[in-house]
Amino acid sequence: MRLRSRSRTPRPPRPRRASLLLALAAPVLAACAAPAATTADTDRPWSAIAEEARGQTVSLWMWGGDPQGNAYVDDVLAPAAAELGVTLRRVPVADTGDAVNRVLAERQAGRTDGDVDLVWVNGDNFRTGRQADAWLCGWTDALPNLALTDPEDPLLLSDFGVPVDGCEAPWHKAQFTLVYDASRVPDPPTTLEGVLQWAEDNPGRFTYPAPPDFTGSVFVRQVLYSVAGGPGQVPATYDQAAYDELAPQLWQRLRDLAPSLWRGGATYPRDVAALDRLFAQGQVDMTMTYGPATLTELVEQGTFPPSTRVLTLEEGTVGNASFLAIPATTADSAGAMVVADLALSPEQQAAKADPATWGQFTVLDLERLSPPERRRFAELPESAVVPPYAELSRGADPELAADWVGPLDDGWRRDVLAATR
Repeated sequence: MRLRSRSRTPRPPRPRRASLLLALAAPVLAACAAPAATTADTDRPWSAIAEEARGQTVSLWMWGGDPQGNAYVDDVLAPAAAELGVTLRRVPVADTGDAVNRVLAERQAGRTDGDVDLVWVNGDNFRTGRQADAWLCGWTDALPNLALTDPEDPLLLSDFGVPVDGCEAPWHKAQFTLVYDASRVPDPPTTLEGVLQWAEDNPGRFTYPAPPDFTGSVFVRQVLYSVAGGPGQVPATYDQAAYDELAPQLWQRLRDLAPSLWRGGATYPRDVAALDRLFAQGQVDMTMTYGPATLTELVEQGTFPPSTRVLTLEEGTVGNASFLAIPATTADSAGAMVVADLALSPEQQAAKADPATWGQFTVLDLERLSPPERRRFAELPESAVVPPYAELSRGADPELAADWVGPLDDGWRRDVLAATR
């Protein structure tokens, strides 16, 4: 049995690495005579932008560890872009931070013909780019298909607490989800504290990816919400006093949990793909994901057992969205805008939502679609494994601001990993 990596939101770079590059770049950036403009020229009809895009080549930099995501871009999105006269070239990266760092370096060099035209991004990667004025902004309102999203949808208005402000277009939604094998866990817990207690009652059958893995990191934030008494008890914007008050409870709960984890907590899966392998091999009874819609395909492939089920929690789980951002250094912004608009079309969103294609939750407001467009989504196959998004996202918890991620990841290494070895 060969385990495929699951789809997910892109991996953020370690804040320190991107921040370090940003710090090093800052003096040089200041010295650059004419950095690329960061406001898009959209004072013209969409037809003019679409015409300018014809003949352009758009390099989409994205995390390359998801075969389904790669296949969707290569086999579905790129051919559709070609029909619009735009060549879409996927550039796989091991970490989205690699794309951000390339953009920062190109901006540092004052380039206006950068190698990166479009980036699949969210979280602290987006924040890092905003801090460096590395993204092109003010362009998303020009996208005709943006009108098919809900302008009041909070998941689409900010990205880990950073206002989107027309600097990135939504691509799909994600919902942090725990997953279990019902044949091994016949009476699953219904709260996160219940999950931790179940892990302690069943030593060696649970673990989580080591932060800064993207999924391991959100698991720690979910435990923070649990020990704090809910998201309302944790300020969304990073606050040192709140961290100092709340983090000790978090670290203590995770240190208490550690001896009951797989291999006694002596080691952790390096990433969610490694945790998936443990689950697929029956070494643990639970895994976790940001992209639960992909579970249906994993079960059908025989990668995960047929008794795989989603574990919904009474208190909800963290939800967010992924975006497409255009670097200010691109020379092909019109082509990038056309691809971002195409990716928002009902045809592409429905194709991407099909578990057989990729299985990503749509960002569109279905009430804004025509009846034939809504029918595309209604005709998507139902899953015995994954509940509908409306059920999964009920009571969804908000993401903390990106400024929380680095301190929590660092604190976990210092106060949990090091302290339990």
